[in-house]
Amino acid sequence: MPAQPDTGPLPTCPVETTLTLIGSKWKVLILRDLMPGAKRFGELKKSIGSVSQKVLTAQLREMEAQGLVHRQVYAEVPPRVEYSLTGLGRSLKPILDALQTWGEGYKASRGSAAPQA
Repeated sequence: MPAQPDTGPLPTCPVETTLTLIGSKWKVLILRDLMPGAKRFGELKKSIGSVSQKVLTAQLREMEAQGLVHRQVYAEVPPRVEYSLTGLGRSLKPILDALQTWGEGYKASRGSAAPQA
């Protein structure tokens, strides 16, 4: 089994630990978009939408350091880089599925009414 990446001390609370790893909006969307399989940077940026290149790069680097994402560089000209989920990253699928189910239920309960300010 490969060594776990050093991410510093983790919180005592397991929920806080999970949020530390995937608590940003962009990280959850990266996980969602990599669940079906590997994607190149441009494909990820397009599928996520309004994320900047700088932020996406930073989030991918963090997730790679945390052991959630694998970065594969192919020795081609021009260079090709693909991102995929590690086993640890794929293990978050039940959490993403639960978020999706909850979001669908919330949207259904709200109907088509505009949010109140």
